[in-house]
Parts: sequence; C-alpha cells; structure tokens
Amino acid sequence: MLDIFTGSVRDLWMESGFMNFDWRQIAMIVVACLLLYLAIVRQFEPLLLLPISFGMLLANLPLAGLGSYEEGGLLYYLYQGVKMGIYPPLIFLGIGTMTDFGPLIANPQSFLLGAAAQGGIFFTFIGAILLGFTPQESGSIAIIGGADGPTAIYTAGKLLAGGNEQMIGSIAVAAYSYMALVPLIQPPIMKALTTKKERSVVMEQLRPVSRTEKVVFPIIVTLLVSFLVPSAASLVGMLMLGNLMRESGVVDRLVKTAQNELMNIITIFLGVTVGATTTYDVFLTWGTIKIVILGLAAFCLGTACGVLFGKLMYIFTGGKVNPLIGSAGVSAVPMAARVSQKVGAETDPTNFLLMHAMGPNVAGVIGSAVAAGVLISILG
Repeated sequence: MLDIFTGSVRDLWMESGFMNFDWRQIAMIVVACLLLYLAIVRQFEPLLLLPISFGMLLANLPLAGLGSYEEGGLLYYLYQGVKMGIYPPLIFLGIGTMTDFGPLIANPQSFLLGAAAQGGIFFTFIGAILLGFTPQESGSIAIIGGADGPTAIYTAGKLLAGGNEQMIGSIAVAAYSYMALVPLIQPPIMKALTTKKERSVVMEQLRPVSRTEKVVFPIIVTLLVSFLVPSAASLVGMLMLGNLMRESGVVDRLVKTAQNELMNIITIFLGVTVGATTTYDVFLTWGTIKIVILGLAAFCLGTACGVLFGKLMYIFTGGKVNPLIGSAGVSAVPMAARVSQKVGAETDPTNFLLMHAMGPNVAGVIGSAVAAGVLISILG
C-alpha cells in the first residue's frame, strides 16, 4: 500500500510544472510580474496592462495549456474576438461615449495636428521594411506609433491573419506599454524641439460649441471617412456611434452600458486573450526585440511630427498656437493632452493648455483609425 502511495506521489511530482518547465517560461513569468507591478503599483494603464500581463502569466504556466492558440480552451474561443476584429471596434464604441469632440469642433485646425502625429507610423513602416519584416508585419508594427492599443490590435489582426499571428501579442504589449509611459517618453522630446518662448504661448479661449454641431459632427465624419477609407469604417463608425449616442441625449441607458458594463467586459476579454498569445517561444525572440525598438521609434517620431507641425502653425499664425499641443496628436486620450498641459505649466504656471490639447488628442484617435484603414487597404 505504501509503495502505491509513494509511486502515485512520485508520478504526480514528475508530471507537475515544477519538473516540466523551460527556463524561458520562468523568464516570461518574471516579465508578467514586472508588468503587473507597473499596472498595480505604478498604475500605468492598469485597465488593460493588468489583464494583458496576467494573460501572459497564464500562457507560460508549464503544462497548463492556457495559451490563446491552444484550440478548445476558454482563451482560444475568447481570442476569436481579437482574430475576427470584434473587440477593438466595441472598445471604440465605449471610447466614443466618453469623448467630447467639442475642442476639435471649436478648433478644426486640430485635425492637421492629429494627422501630422501619424507621420511616425509611416516612417517606421519604411524602417521595418528595411529591417527585413514583410510589408504586412511592417504595417502591424508601425501602427504602434498611433499610441492606440485597440487600433494596433485591430490592424495587426487584419494584416497578420493567416500569417505570423503570433506577433499580435508582442505588438499589443509594446503598444500599451508605450501608452502607459507617455508621461515619461514625451516631455524630453517636446522640450528638445521647442523654445521657452514657444512653450509660453497662451492660446485664445475656444468658442462655445452648439449641441447641433456636436450631433451632426459624428454623422459627417462617419460618412467622409467611410467613403474615403472604407477599411476604417468599423473603427471610426463605432467611435462616432458612441459619440452620437452621448451627444443626442436620448439614449442615456445605452450610453451608460457602453461606458461601463460593455467596455469593462470587452477590456477583460481583449487584455487576457492578447496577453495569452505571448508564449515564451514567440515572445523571447530577436523579432520581439525589434518590434519593441521599432514601436518606440514610431511613438517618438509621432510625437516629434506633431510638435514640429505645431511649430509650423506657430509660425504661420504669428505665434498664436503653442507647439506643445501637437504632441497630443498621437492619441492616448486623455493622457497625452495632460502631458501637453503639464509641460506648458512648467514653463508658465498660469498657462492652461488642456482643452486646446484635447482637440489634437481626439483628432489623433480618428487619425490613427484612418491610418490603420489605409494600411489595411494597401497591404491587406
């Protein structure tokens, strides 16, 4: 009897994860714990970084078989929402219900700043091609420069379908990590590209925006973008539907559901399943290192393009535009706008740039979706 018991214990131990792990799995678990630390302790984008990092932890547990590619498991079926491009547009719906396009409507030239900040995407696309990535992989990596996690995941899912889908997890982790690090990455670039005089510019107060303008705006944008770039229609359309629901004032229950229950559920599903694609054999490669470096380059170039275009507007308007608001064009709502405010306030504590920066910030959300649509149309 004792021999049977000890044999069973021995077999159980030999079949446990302790006896069947790869050192790379341990390394990935350490990375997951580091990301959990950033999400919980440092509170860097915790709503998505926490589920992504925990999904990474689950995917690298020895013998657990919890990766998103393990057919038949829970995460495999939830991951189909990423693969089929369902989750990102639903997140855009929620974002639309929480976004005020008033600053953009009041100052339409903000569209130009939002468009300019997407320059980092296309510069990085060329760089990725030169480093040996395929056009589809290059487009998926470059979209990180839009500083918009759902857009990056959506674009990668479309461009990498049937190809190197394992890259999606690396792209998502890079995108959300840089979004979380906006307050650390952007200020040095903003200060290096502007003078104290430019950072001290006090902009005129924005005009009031009527309810009619706010209701008509999402309808017009949906029509224009969908006709120009049909591939961006699902992202922009859901963003504008959410905003129309908000501004119409007649569907408060739907607005609350999209802002809270729906947004929270999709965020959990998206984060955990994307994180669960980052298995050690995919993540711990030179390819991932290249993705992280190129993603950082895309984000920095996007910030620089926005600021430099802001300097042009400063010149052409006779010093009426503060170039700092151009950095908010990378999206990352509303964190990038807050960084513009913070850097401006360091130069002049009485200067209030937040509402002016929100124009390029929300324009950047639209701009990144349009850039994604262009890449999908050309490369998909």
